[in-house]
Amino acid sequence: MSSPTYFRDVLRLALPAAFKHLLDILQLLIDMIMVGMLNVAALAAVGMSMQFMMVINVVMTLYIVGGNAIIARFIGERRRHRASALLYSLALFALLISIPITVFSYINAENFYLWMGAEEGLATYGRDYFEILMLGLPLIFIDALMYNALSAAGDTKSSLYIKIFSAVINLLLNYLLIFGHGGFEPMGIAGAAYATIIAYGVNILIYFLLLGRKDAKLHLFYHFSKIDLIRALHVGKHASLERLISVTSFILFVWVITAYGTAAIAGYQVGLRIEGLAFMPGFGFAIAATALVGQNIGAKKYEASYQTGLYAIKIAVVFMGLSGLFLALFPVFFIGLFTQDTATIEAASIYLQLVGISQVPLAMTFVINGALRGAGATKMTLITNVSSLWFLRVIPSLVLYYLGFELIWIFIAMTVETYIKGGVFWYIYQKRNWQNVKV
Repeated sequence: MSSPTYFRDVLRLALPAAFKHLLDILQLLIDMIMVGMLNVAALAAVGMSMQFMMVINVVMTLYIVGGNAIIARFIGERRRHRASALLYSLALFALLISIPITVFSYINAENFYLWMGAEEGLATYGRDYFEILMLGLPLIFIDALMYNALSAAGDTKSSLYIKIFSAVINLLLNYLLIFGHGGFEPMGIAGAAYATIIAYGVNILIYFLLLGRKDAKLHLFYHFSKIDLIRALHVGKHASLERLISVTSFILFVWVITAYGTAAIAGYQVGLRIEGLAFMPGFGFAIAATALVGQNIGAKKYEASYQTGLYAIKIAVVFMGLSGLFLALFPVFFIGLFTQDTATIEAASIYLQLVGISQVPLAMTFVINGALRGAGATKMTLITNVSSLWFLRVIPSLVLYYLGFELIWIFIAMTVETYIKGGVFWYIYQKRNWQNVKV
């Protein structure tokens, strides 16, 4: 394969995936804006629900990451029937594992908010929203599986089109159900939850129609493959453990920032939302790296697996590096779209300036993570990410806080960790040992 071919293959997969993730974020922001029109408690309830979903994502990672790696290899080996059988097996597993989580979460919907220290009024709003969301959890599990499986098979464009359609439906249903337009009774925050679940249902319906097409990358093949399911879960267990530890680390890091006061945590949250838009390309190129590396290893094209991953890294570095430059140079402009509070702007500006200059190593981390997962080397990502988060970010931040250092030093520790982790991942990638991992 020539350099232009690598370039085209990466962009073909990465750009639709990046736009799809961008739509995910925009849809969440629109949901929060519309719910925020009800009252502050409703807005806070939806925002807090995202923290609970982070924990549930640990379970989803178990079957998605391993499934991606094995499906990509089967596609590379031109074994489409076996890839489709694995998708069917993973779907059954996802449904089975979602049921107890749904029941537990539905029963404890209000308790989750109370455990997080929410007042009773807020917890009541949270219950009304989260109960409905949890009833639709099986749909959320299947939707995530379908998207990732098609991406691993090399089709990210279909998922983008499906997302555009369902996002419009979600927006329309929000308008009708939350506020009671078009003859509907106003349902408030519960209407937002129903709109979200119905949109997921539409997604899955279209995915099944897509899988029924003869030219689909994967197709409907109702055969349960116990052996391949176990292989996928074996690969995914390291990624799931990594996700669990990462969520715990994130919560502790947020706790440290919260200790600096309301303006500090508000500035961090605003900065994080703005940065999220900047690193969307990173998600897209990580997905491209996962698919292309896995497929090329499956086809025993080891040099192509390295080169496609390398091109994904290079292009992501350019995109995210430029985004970071704008964040570092014009932080106040972006923050002003969210708040006019002086203290919050100051905290968010410090955060954006530091993450702005660290977008290049962050891009490398994103994409190499995706490439290693595509190769099935989830144990490597587990060890690297966990060691980096705890020994270079969480523990140093706790020490700096207790020694009385100002907030900027917490963000500096975070930036240093990003650079070191990016360097370690680059070293691992160049060694190429990940190409020999058995899955």
